[in-house]
Amino acid sequence: MTKSGFRIERDSLGELNVPADALWGPQTQRAVENFPISGLRMPRDFIRALGLIKWAAATANLELDALDPKRAGAIQKAALEVIDGKHDAHFPVDVFQTGSGTSTNMNVNEVVAHLASRYAGMPVHPNDHVNMGQSSNDVIPTAIHVSALLGIEQHLLPALAYLNAVISRRIGDIGEIVKTGRTHLMDAMPVTFGQELSGWRAQIELGTARVMGCRPRLQAIALGGTAVGTGINADPKFAALAARYLSVKSGLEVRPSPNYFESLSSQDAAVELSGQLKTLAVSLTKISNDLRWMNSGPLAGIGEITLPALQPGSSIMPGKVNPVIPEAVTMVAAQVIGNDATITIAGQSGNFQLNVMLPVIAYNVLQSIDLLSNAARVLADAAIAGFKVNETAVSAALERNPILITALNPVIGYELGAKIAKQAYAERRPVRDVAAEQTKLPADELARFLDPRELTKGGVKAEGGG
Repeated sequence: MTKSGFRIERDSLGELNVPADALWGPQTQRAVENFPISGLRMPRDFIRALGLIKWAAATANLELDALDPKRAGAIQKAALEVIDGKHDAHFPVDVFQTGSGTSTNMNVNEVVAHLASRYAGMPVHPNDHVNMGQSSNDVIPTAIHVSALLGIEQHLLPALAYLNAVISRRIGDIGEIVKTGRTHLMDAMPVTFGQELSGWRAQIELGTARVMGCRPRLQAIALGGTAVGTGINADPKFAALAARYLSVKSGLEVRPSPNYFESLSSQDAAVELSGQLKTLAVSLTKISNDLRWMNSGPLAGIGEITLPALQPGSSIMPGKVNPVIPEAVTMVAAQVIGNDATITIAGQSGNFQLNVMLPVIAYNVLQSIDLLSNAARVLADAAIAGFKVNETAVSAALERNPILITALNPVIGYELGAKIAKQAYAERRPVRDVAAEQTKLPADELARFLDPRELTKGGVKAEGGG
């Protein structure tokens, strides 16, 4: 021990100082010194996945008699503590590091070995024992898949189900209210709030299905391929055993990849998942922008709904309240779309037997999952659940909507319909009144054809097929 609060550690490159209280060893310390780039660390869920992998590997090696029970038990105990987040302060390696993620794999190996040596009362080596039957080249791709699956199962899918349920509840509350539809941001034929919100719900349901569709590819893990996909230095039974134990401990269903050369050299499954997360981001943007437009005003905008007032909206304009939740969600969406661009580029960086942008793929995929999970719940609770429909404004706009004349096209033709719509708009009169003057149709027939609620069902059919 040195007098300056450091201890001397050695690796194949020589000696260096490591903080005296650090659980990591020399390879981690070299990474800390080599990559002072962003201050961003690998996500908690990724470290958790690595802990699960080390536990499963030790359990498999114990069954294969490759590890003695004392060392295996100590590694299992240490790995469980990593899984539980008890030593998160000891994973300091920057996201922007060696492209294989070797620095992070060795960080976990060194922490687990340090703890396991203490528990076993004998030396436990980070490479020879903790990393037995493994390589960073198969461990890190496996951790990407496992951490992504955990994030999907435990965070994203429940959040999307919750958002879907809130939208469904609001359809039940306000679904029968008829409003002016809009295309090109211009007045169009009427719809109900239920119909409009059903579009949102379908987007969330389809987005959920797209994410779930990625799972079979994510469940195929690289563990067992070791350095280049040939499985060098791993027992032939190791991959299947480790996958089985990893499934048991994580609660996931994972299996050895059918082709390790693909699993080590490419990250197509992560690219696929990111693409579906981007689609979800686009869906949340659409929903958020609908809310912003409907809430616009309160006097000079559309003013169909009032979002919950959550905070003052201006540092200079008293009384102003802004749609802060939809705005926050659209920023989340922008970040996720940017993450997808990074993941796409990183996914292209497989050279021969290894992809060399694994850490940034892991970081961005997991950030996208977390952001979308949190944003979906916030959007549900703080915007959709509590907005109020301004029924007076909705009814007034609907009554004046000249586009309702579209329903009379089969009876009076497009040209006369256009003339009536223009006159109604110019004179600011209900279209029904102008149509009565221009067509001489009976009032009861006009009322049937121009009933907004009937128009949301497709409208009244003209006699004889029109």
